[in-house]
Amino acid sequence: MSIIDLNSDLGEGFGRWALGDDLEMLRIVTSANIACGFHAGDPRAIRATVIGARDAGVAIGAHVGYRDLAGFGRRTMDVATDDLIADVIYQIGALEGLARGVGVAVTYVKPHGALYNTIVHDARQAADVVTAIAEIDPSLAVLGLPGSQLLRSADAAGLRTVTEAFADRAYTPQGTLVSRHVPGAVLHDPDEVAARMVQLVSEGTLTAIDGSTIRVSADSICVHGDTPGATGMARRVLESFTAAGIRVAPFASDAASAG
Repeated sequence: MSIIDLNSDLGEGFGRWALGDDLEMLRIVTSANIACGFHAGDPRAIRATVIGARDAGVAIGAHVGYRDLAGFGRRTMDVATDDLIADVIYQIGALEGLARGVGVAVTYVKPHGALYNTIVHDARQAADVVTAIAEIDPSLAVLGLPGSQLLRSADAAGLRTVTEAFADRAYTPQGTLVSRHVPGAVLHDPDEVAARMVQLVSEGTLTAIDGSTIRVSADSICVHGDTPGATGMARRVLESFTAAGIRVAPFASDAASAG
């Protein structure tokens, strides 16, 4: 039987503004990438999501990003090395503190938004993020795009690497994500998305935006929590996995039990 992790970006509410249905999503996914306050999330919302993940038995990851609340972390930034290392350590430390307070641990790190996309290719910023993770907690796994500079740098540093695919995003023929500025970059049909993910897990392939077939390696699949209809899409993916004999389980479960 094939096994895959299902993750989602959560804890992104801020003050009176809610974003997504975290509690419902936590009933579906096996790993939660929880905002750390720089691109989204305030301490109360973050802590509530941590508690929800704890109660649902969902693995907790630090969703670190650029210091960009106004842009939701989706604006590319040229952050100096010392600043980026400190910013990532700061975010992980904040989430670890909130998690420790309610009796759970952070087990992995997944960069967010523009930072995630930048460190697919930017070796310097990728190395900065890896340096930060290694300094604060080298037992943390690193979740990222297959073939990215981030995962190359993490592997070279001796960190555990985990590959990820995106359920609700279109892919280029090169295996990278299509820019959100391009029509068709975000997928909305739950049945189409579910069928694509069953194909990915079963065959290791996806259909790119130009119609070509590409190979994609993934230990985890992400459904964005802020996408309209996200919980319905995630549930349809889970149902399709079950029907196809694919089991979902958190990739970080062994790290969590070891801690």
